[in-house]
Amino acid sequence: MSIFGMMRTATSGMNAQSNRLGTVGDNIANSSTAGYKRASTEFSSLILESGSGEYNSGSVETEVRYGISQQGGFDFTTSSTDLAIKGNGFMVVAEDTTPGAAAYLTRAGSFVKDGDGYLVNAAGFYLMGVPWTNPNVTPTIPANGTGGLSAVQIQTLALQADPSTAGTFNANLPQTATGVAAGSLPSDNVVGSTYSAKSSLIVYDNVGAKVTLDIYFTKTTTANEWEVAVYNQADADPTTVFPYTTAALATQTLTFDPTTGSLDTVLPSPTSITIPVPNGSAALVLDMSKTTELATTFQVLEPKVDGNAPSAVDRVEIDDTGTLYAVYKNGQREKKYLIPLASVASPDNLVPRAGNVFDLGADSGQLLVGAAGTSGFGNLVPSALEKSTVDIASELTDMIEAQHSFTANSKVFQTAADLMEVLVNLRR
Repeated sequence: MSIFGMMRTATSGMNAQSNRLGTVGDNIANSSTAGYKRASTEFSSLILESGSGEYNSGSVETEVRYGISQQGGFDFTTSSTDLAIKGNGFMVVAEDTTPGAAAYLTRAGSFVKDGDGYLVNAAGFYLMGVPWTNPNVTPTIPANGTGGLSAVQIQTLALQADPSTAGTFNANLPQTATGVAAGSLPSDNVVGSTYSAKSSLIVYDNVGAKVTLDIYFTKTTTANEWEVAVYNQADADPTTVFPYTTAALATQTLTFDPTTGSLDTVLPSPTSITIPVPNGSAALVLDMSKTTELATTFQVLEPKVDGNAPSAVDRVEIDDTGTLYAVYKNGQREKKYLIPLASVASPDNLVPRAGNVFDLGADSGQLLVGAAGTSGFGNLVPSALEKSTVDIASELTDMIEAQHSFTANSKVFQTAADLMEVLVNLRR
């Protein structure tokens, strides 16, 4: 083995232990960083070809690895916008709010609202999601990229009013009710119009004004047939109710199965009624599919309608599926965004970037985006932060081992240097 070979081998050993100490230092520094994944230095030997009478020393090679797939524990907080992930997946974040901004993956979920209402984490990255434009239809998440995502923004200053467009109104209609002949039905809107049962429902128009709907249920002279008529209560006669100053907003005929008392499925019977709310942007579709005709009194079972009066956003809430709700001061909860998760086939081969985020690497695999709790994705844990995966005791042990190994390699280098000095100082 040559003296220079000894020195090169010892130098590679010191470099390797320096790398190890570097990862230990980073780990200890980030032991309290939410979502941080521990780094480690792995060693492999480089063997040079040697003859039977001479040994050529090689060196040691290092590779830094990150335990990105390792699950950390949870710190539970009082902030509704803090997010952790239980299981597989990453939150998608971007450097800024402009369309097409570079997107990254992270497990660091300490998000707060900035001055413009965007959710931004401690490193300054913006949380990405899919806007929930229709409360009854789950948004479509692009499965193979982040192009369809936008920065999540909750505007806390503006008042908001949403018109009523969907609701439920189920009731039991008394099977023993007396039939009313045509010409005296509520839909006829004449003095003396007769009904079997009546209820009211408050809905909202475009500007959030309350509109009270009078809903009449009337048994007709045809067996198992009921008429539903809906009027604007503001148009009622102040003394006799009927006639209203305008015609019914909507009418519908329900037919029931005499055997079960449920809506007839053979004809079949309609299961909803569409009502054009005065000053409403779209018609209100009222689901009545569970309405029955049984031998008991009239009972309203499930009156529910969307929309709200003008109100400011009081707070936001996020559930474990990633649905972000804006909660208004009047108690109304409205779906605003769906926060997706992203994953790759080999998370440990993602490339770490500044700000506790990760980028796709050559060996990480293709990006897959989907809803939390589906298709192998984990669940979001609201009001929680994922702890760093660093164990201080283990890091201190590694530091001591690296220190002693570095010292031993330096002794080898010093010995080789001494031998070199002896060789240089040889005289004839």
